[in-house]
Amino acid sequence: MTETAFRLGEDTLTCARLVALGSRPDPALSASPAAKTRVREFRAVVDRVLADDRRVYGINTGFGFLSDVAIAPDKLEQLQANLVRSHACGVGPAVPDEVVRALLVLRAHTFCLGHSGVRWDVVEQTLAFLRHDILPVIPCQGSVGASGDLAPLAHLAMGLMGEGDVRVKGETVPAAQALQAFKLRPLVPQAKEGLALINGTHFMTTIGAFAVHEAKVLAQTADIAASLSLDAIRGTTRAFDERVHAVRGQAGQALVAGNVRRLFATLDEIMESHKDCGKVQDPYSFRCVPQVHGASRDTLDHCERVVQIDLNSVTDNPVVMHDGDVVSGGNFHGQPVALVMDFLAIAVAELGSIAERRVEKLTNPNLSGLPAFVTKDSGLNSGFMIPHVVTAALVSENKILCHPASVDSIPTSADKEDHVSMGPIAARKARDVVRNVRNVLAIELLTAAQGIDLLAPLKPSAALAAVYDGLRTLAAGMEKDRSLHKEIAAVSDWIGAQGPLRAVAAAGCWLD
Repeated sequence: MTETAFRLGEDTLTCARLVALGSRPDPALSASPAAKTRVREFRAVVDRVLADDRRVYGINTGFGFLSDVAIAPDKLEQLQANLVRSHACGVGPAVPDEVVRALLVLRAHTFCLGHSGVRWDVVEQTLAFLRHDILPVIPCQGSVGASGDLAPLAHLAMGLMGEGDVRVKGETVPAAQALQAFKLRPLVPQAKEGLALINGTHFMTTIGAFAVHEAKVLAQTADIAASLSLDAIRGTTRAFDERVHAVRGQAGQALVAGNVRRLFATLDEIMESHKDCGKVQDPYSFRCVPQVHGASRDTLDHCERVVQIDLNSVTDNPVVMHDGDVVSGGNFHGQPVALVMDFLAIAVAELGSIAERRVEKLTNPNLSGLPAFVTKDSGLNSGFMIPHVVTAALVSENKILCHPASVDSIPTSADKEDHVSMGPIAARKARDVVRNVRNVLAIELLTAAQGIDLLAPLKPSAALAAVYDGLRTLAAGMEKDRSLHKEIAAVSDWIGAQGPLRAVAAAGCWLD
């Protein structure tokens, strides 16, 4: 089936759609005649400002502290190029290709909303880069999140101008060389365009979209991992009774409890084997899964709403209006995104924190009823002793990463830009937390699967058996000690590719 092209400037961009568009070369995009007309109409406003010789910030003035400096008409082209070059001074590792590709998509989409006042040539160049999968090399550090993501966006703009480095088919080459190979002319930014290219929350919001999308996958996977662990310790499902959650009324809590009930909906021989054992309660890390996972779910929903607003907004400055006015404001300030990225990091870290406790219970024979460290011949074999230590290390690291970036501000630009968001830092570390928790859940799934092995021949429910079978294609049961390094990585990648979710769906169990 042919993928429906995303209509730039017209369709609503979601986190999931942006991640999908950024994840493959030459994403399916379209620009309607109406979008082109809109861009040209707003550009005409900029041209009238120039014709009338009105002094307007960002069009014929300096920038930041130098905003009161008037620039002569014959220097405007040089002004825009100087702006991009001077701001392209980021440091640190390069941003991953999929994020750069998604950033190009977002730039094209927001330019097609019109209010940035750029020429259609800017959109065309951006689309040409996407069509040929020319990806500017963008260092990940150097933005404070106001006036937008200046340094990373400047590196993106440099590529469009045929300067700096780009990646083509996995190889880093000079941008000029890539443009020549694809018979593209360098973009020469005109009045306002250099500023429009580097101003806005696009960098932090793109990373935020990836963080949101990946976190939502983790949240559903955490319900699966918790359920498999519950089976392995021969726990009870009574705490997931729908009536319990109805009397509290928290939406995420009820949703998670429903997921767990569906995962145990078919015959589960392990649960049946101990239904009359008299066990009343499980530890909080099992019994309170709906309350903890559910709170994270509610938080992620809020984060997604905020990020998706910025995905479909004009966040550069100044803003060109329908009535012909050009208004200098502060839409570039990343505070909304910064706050929710800090919140997202905390919400995801909690999924990892409670998962680590479940791994501890699985490996602790006093609580699990299983052999110590879920292995035969404990003592001769260490089993899952150190995988649990790894989860503890990751959870501890997340506590440091969850220190909020958004509470900090350092004045810049000679104190003209005296309050900044630190949104890019919040977004980057939120994605780091997501990566850590994905590894924690990978270890939990492997540990729980080992527990299921030790309960054979009893089998889990159909949905959980499907997850178990998927795990065993990546990692065999551990009869004696071996390195699990590569297997943990493989399961982590499987989680990121939504493997556990697809497994339960194939078994007829769909999770919310």
